Amino acid sequence: MNTKFQFLLAISFLFCVSSFSQELLTKTEAIAKALDNNYGVKVVKNDVEVAQNNASILNSGYLPTLTANAGATYNIDNTEAEFSDGSTTTLNGAESSRYNAGLTLNYTLFDGFGRSYNYKRLKEQHQLTELQARETIENTIIQMFSVYYNVAQLSLNLEALQETLNITKDRLTRSKYQFEYGQNTKLEVLNAEVDINNDSINIINAKQELKNAKRDLKVVLGESYIDNFNVETEVDFTLKFQRDSLFKKAKERNVALLQTNKNIAISELDISSGKSAYLPTLGLVGTYGWNRSNNNAASFVAVSTNTGLSGGLNLSWNLFEGGSRITRVKNAKINLETQKLLKEDILLSIERDFNNAWDNFINKLEIYNIQEKNIITAQNNFDRTREKFKVGQINSIEFRQAQLNLLNTELSRNQAKFSAKLSELQLLQLSGELLNTTF
Repeated sequence: MNTKFQFLLAISFLFCVSSFSQELLTKTEAIAKALDNNYGVKVVKNDVEVAQNNASILNSGYLPTLTANAGATYNIDNTEAEFSDGSTTTLNGAESSRYNAGLTLNYTLFDGFGRSYNYKRLKEQHQLTELQARETIENTIIQMFSVYYNVAQLSLNLEALQETLNITKDRLTRSKYQFEYGQNTKLEVLNAEVDINNDSINIINAKQELKNAKRDLKVVLGESYIDNFNVETEVDFTLKFQRDSLFKKAKERNVALLQTNKNIAISELDISSGKSAYLPTLGLVGTYGWNRSNNNAASFVAVSTNTGLSGGLNLSWNLFEGGSRITRVKNAKINLETQKLLKEDILLSIERDFNNAWDNFINKLEIYNIQEKNIITAQNNFDRTREKFKVGQINSIEFRQAQLNLLNTELSRNQAKFSAKLSELQLLQLSGELLNTTF
């Protein structure tokens, strides 16, 4: 066996072993890592936790307040006391002390329904924050797949370029044999060497692009992932909805539209909360106290101790506060109108974006299907050209052209496949079905 041919086989074997030894990062694993480690997702998770805390009963104003207080006073006085019988007493450095402790309970019985509206507003705000987190998660998934499929496409491109180089090397070997036996000229050998150099340069560039894409993917995953890994290159087009049903879902589940609905609900509660300030506030107060006094000798009572309960109601009604309440209600109404206008605008945008996304997906899917057929045609053409080249019916230029046609068709097919898949994911995101999809 020729030494050079043995060397090429050894290089190909090492390349295959290296490929198989690389860890496979599946789409499911990539999503899990992105959602666990991506810093943007971590931030919105914290925002949701804060909103959940704000929406708890502990922050609602429905619970009473209980205050404990205590105090102590110590006096040293110079006292001159005159009694009713005309006698007098003079005390220098007379000591006296007082001690007190108590618990005070305050509870608002009625505040014009203000805390009720505020509590509902906090609940709506919590749900709005969850929708904002969902939007961030969806965007992160789309971003992750955009980079993931770029890695997949570059991986397939590298395989196609490697196969092209292998074919060119085989052609060079044949050209040298034929030149040694006088079946062709040195020009055929030189042409093959030039093509090998061009194919090698393309592989070097493709490897660098693949390395850069993997680094981009590691950033999206939010962790220091291993460098030597592969990704899945097969895709399934999972869109099972008809156009009309999917558009209906877009008008019901689109995350931007749902956020606007929450903002409308919050604005309505702001109006109600502002109006509640026109009503009075009724509160309940209760106190339990303990007091002890140690008096000096000039007092009729040497020591007194008091304990007891007290309770009562207090009513306050802010009849006029300079017009700030009126301003708040007016602004809340204007904000409500703004949110309704934004909803109408979003509905128009959803219809436009959905139609664009649907047509884009259908077109790219059709292009991918055509490219799949082109692969069969280009492969058949190349196989026939190679057979003719072996028997000398065509020259190396015609063979090279058929080889490049097959390569370009494979590269175009790879691009069309992943471009169509990303279009499908973007359509699912627009329709609110992205997180319900099995990847």
